[in-house]
Amino acid sequence: MWYAIHCTDHPGSLAARKAARPPHLARLQQLLDEGRLLLAGPFPAIDAEDPGPAGFSGSLIVAEFDSLAAAQAWAAADPYMAAGVYREVSVKPFRKTLPAA
Repeated sequence: MWYAIHCTDHPGSLAARKAARPPHLARLQQLLDEGRLLLAGPFPAIDAEDPGPAGFSGSLIVAEFDSLAAAQAWAAADPYMAAGVYREVSVKPFRKTLPAA
């Protein structure tokens, strides 16, 4: 089943986000390589593709896991969690409807 992982950043965590980005992206790449990643990306803190020093307010990941517990465990082990980037993480089941393919 798909799960939506919605993460909210701590204010002022841009430096920690940048430092932890390579291992964070490596985990996402592994999901992609396994065909289990639907989408992933950050929320710019301002209305801009590149928010510069304004940074990001959080992230959204939609990926396939065997269970809610497995999705929660994966999210809890994210390098952004260890680096103190994320203030809050919510994991919910997600049913993809469109596009159908």
